[in-house]
This record gives sequence, C-alpha cells and structure tokens, in this order.
Amino acid sequence: MVKLSAEHLSLGYDLVSVVDDLTLTIPEGKITILIGGNGCGKSTILRALARLLKPKVGTVYLDGKEIERIHTKEVAKKLAILPQGPQAPDGLTVKELCYYGRHPHKGLLSKETKQDHEIVEWALDATRMHEFAERPLDALSGGQRQRAWIAMALCQGTDLLLLDEPTTYLDLAHQIEVLELLKELNSLHGRTIVMVLHDLNQAARYADYLISISSGQIYKEGLPEDVFTEEMIHNVFGLESCIIQDPVAGSPMCVPIGISKRKNSHKTISVS
Repeated sequence: MVKLSAEHLSLGYDLVSVVDDLTLTIPEGKITILIGGNGCGKSTILRALARLLKPKVGTVYLDGKEIERIHTKEVAKKLAILPQGPQAPDGLTVKELCYYGRHPHKGLLSKETKQDHEIVEWALDATRMHEFAERPLDALSGGQRQRAWIAMALCQGTDLLLLDEPTTYLDLAHQIEVLELLKELNSLHGRTIVMVLHDLNQAARYADYLISISSGQIYKEGLPEDVFTEEMIHNVFGLESCIIQDPVAGSPMCVPIGISKRKNSHKTISVS
C-alpha cells in the first residue's frame, strides 16, 4: 500500500505564505478528510501532497522517497488527484475520459491493451457509469460528471486518491451519492482516500481520520470523535455549537448556535 507523508512544509504563492512548518502522515487504507475555514490552507496542502505545488521549505514523501525526485509518470501510477472543477475537451465521452487515466501506464504512441480495456470496464462498473459510457461529459448531471472523473482517476490504477472538494456545486442528493461511492471504493477496494470537504457534518460522518486546519497549521487530528468538538468548532471556525450524535451514522454532528464573539488563541496540537 502506498505511503504518503510530509515534513516541515512551508507553502505559499509568490510572497504570500499559506502554510508554515506542517508535518503530517496520511493513514494507509483509510478515508482522511481535511476541514477548516476558507483560506486556511486545506487545498494548498492537498496540492503539495499531489506534487502540484512545490514547497518553499520541507518535503513530501511518497513510499519513503522525496516526491520531487520521482518521475512524473511513476507518481501518476501511485497517486491520482481530482482537483476542483476539472475540465475536459468538448464532446469527450465518459469512456474516452477513462482511457486518459491509462496514459501513465503506456508508452508513446502505444495502443490500448486488453488490460486497459478490462480496467476501464471495471472502473465504469465500480462507479456505476456503464450506462453513460458513450455519453459526452457535458450531457451529464453534476453528480454523474463527478462519478465519471472518479472513474478516470480509478483507471490510473493507483492505491491513493486525492480529491479537492469533490461535492462542490452538487445538490445534497448528488453530494451523498459521491461520498457513498468514495466510501465504497475505500471499503471494498482498499483505496486510501484523502479529500477536502466544506460540510463539517459530512466530514465527521465519512472520515476515518479527521484533520482540522487553522491558519495553515494542524489544529487537531485524529478520530472524528476526538477532533470534532465544540472547542475545535469554536477555535477553527469561530462558531458556537452543540455537538450531538448523528442519529443515523452515530458520528458526531454539529448543531450551530451562533457566531463566536472572538476566536480563542490556540497553539498547534497534533493528536495521533
């Protein structure tokens, strides 16, 4: 199983610093979800883990090797990322998109193999997209389109899947559809999944491991029941709340009370 970790990361854009001295290890075979307020650095961290953003300081390790020193094609065989709002050429069908996911495993000008066909068929089955295989992406609903992109990522054949806000712009039914699919891919196919989510209760419900981010640093990480507390909601989101048990999933659930008058100052806390 692929291992992913980072040590002493400092990240930013031009002269703007977003993340400072962050160290984390992604649990293997689990669903890890990053939460935090807007602009706290969640997506920036995910981009660095996927080698889409080079750290100013620090190192990301993939299977114990510095990810910057691994050939791009080799990274793509181990790690797939689905960014926010991915774009595809007009008229591209779902099946054609899936074959793009096989590119890391192919040589220049090489043709599709029997294995490529089998993996594409499996990905379409796993995401329940077979009936839409010949349909153009732009003719799909938002939830169907997101499932198509996940199918493409699965075709890369990686053990590690990173997703940046995969439920953005989807209605509630399609959000749950996508999250249930990811849960199934984790439980049935052993995929390690790392994603950024805005919805706190969905994060607490679907995460095996939860990481709360505040001002570019880890505020607290661990099991949802340990991380998802009224104190964390207050300090990270500036929100007074009551934490109760989700009557369906049994996970912690946040009931907002009102905006905090002032966020408490805090130190970075790391809980393993």
